[in-house]
Amino acid sequence: LYILYTDMARDLRTERIQQERKQWRKDHPFGFYAKPTKASDGALDLHNWTAGVPGKQGTIWENATYPLTISFPEDYPAKPPKVRFPNNFYHPNVYPSGTICLSILNEEQDWRPAISIKQLLMGIQELLDTPNPNSPAQEPAWRAFQKSPEEYEKKVKSQKLQYSNKN
Repeated sequence: LYILYTDMARDLRTERIQQERKQWRKDHPFGFYAKPTKASDGALDLHNWTAGVPGKQGTIWENATYPLTISFPEDYPAKPPKVRFPNNFYHPNVYPSGTICLSILNEEQDWRPAISIKQLLMGIQELLDTPNPNSPAQEPAWRAFQKSPEEYEKKVKSQKLQYSNKN
C-alpha cells in the first residue's frame, strides 16, 4: 500500500510540475526564466530547475538577473519547493547557504499548494528590494540594511556586477 501511495504521489508531483512548466512557457513575466535542468543522459529533469529573477527597474537590484535553483520535493505540492540563490548571496533574508527566508516558501507559514512558480518568483523579486527586517537570515546584510544603508547599497551594487544583464 505504501509503495502504491508513493507512486501515486510521485505521479501527482510530476503531473503538477508538467502543468506548471506548460503554464510558465505560455505566460511568464518579462526578464524571468525558469526551466528544468537536464539529467546526465540529456533527458529533462522535471524535479530540478534553474531560474532567474530580474531586479526591478528603479531599484538598486535593476539591470541584473539573479540565478536560482528550484528543487521539487517528493511531496510537492503539499510541501513547497526548495528555492535557493547561490551560496553567500548578499541579502538580509537569504542564508549563507542560499536558502531564502520567505513565508510563501515555508510550509508552516504561508505556503499553499495553489501557489505557482510564477507567484513564487515574483515574490522573490519583491523580496529583493523590500527585505523583511523581522526575519533575518544573515547577520552582515541584515545589520547593514538596518544600520548603514549606504554600506548595504554599495554591497548590493557590487554583487550585482556578477549578475548584470549583458546588453
